[in-house]
Amino acid sequence: MRESTSVTGSTGRVAGEVLEVTGLRRSFGTVRAVDDVSFGLAAGGSLGIVGESGSGKTTTARIIVGLEQADEGRVGVLGRARTGRARGRAERLARAREVQMVFQDPYLSLDPRTSVEAVLRETLRLHFPDADHDARIRELLDQVGLGTRAADALPRQLSGGQRQRVAIARALAVEPAVMVLDEAVAALDVSVQAQVLNLLADIREQTGIAYLFITHDLGVVRCVTDDVVVMRHGRIVESGPTARVLDDPQHPYTGLLLESVPRPGWDPHRIAAARRAL
Repeated sequence: MRESTSVTGSTGRVAGEVLEVTGLRRSFGTVRAVDDVSFGLAAGGSLGIVGESGSGKTTTARIIVGLEQADEGRVGVLGRARTGRARGRAERLARAREVQMVFQDPYLSLDPRTSVEAVLRETLRLHFPDADHDARIRELLDQVGLGTRAADALPRQLSGGQRQRVAIARALAVEPAVMVLDEAVAALDVSVQAQVLNLLADIREQTGIAYLFITHDLGVVRCVTDDVVVMRHGRIVESGPTARVLDDPQHPYTGLLLESVPRPGWDPHRIAAARRAL
């Protein structure tokens, strides 16, 4: 039986879907990492994909941004199908302007020898060679709460939260329709996580960008997503509005994820036994 979903963000800012994923499959040897995954994301919406390590959520994200190729299925962005590898530089740049990704560790995704200004300028020159790069760099730094004081800094001179703001600014530089955030706050302290999540909420409100959050943190999902997809062993087992799925889970695995969050009286041995029984 096919287990898929078609959920969309519920902000109501702009009609229509910016991202349509249909029947994705991806195997690595005998392991089916992604197995018939389908969902949609509305313009201005925020969708979370949750599951344990190995659930297929990150592979799904990498297919969407073009870092992995699906064995089967379709990814559509702004009504245009992304089939196969991009043909030529122009198509690669066009795809990059539609979907951008922010990774978990900003230090690894930034060149340690390159200043913040140079990181942003390189992106702008690549995609918008005739634009006023100085003005746009100032705008981006202000947008992510860094200001021009950070322009000359190297990644090692910034905190983890500041580096992640630079990564977000770089993604915003091309004005994408969709930003994929792969565990983008997992490496940050709790207080810094809250600051970055508030920043992302403000940016979505200002720009109408759509977010796809890949995370294991159900607290993050509850705070920043309209809808959620739950994956296990490469398949979608439950999906729907975030509040409904987290408050009234219909699948045992979703309930197990919720019970796995540490709290007073929490018994990890019982959770492990329940996981093995599923």
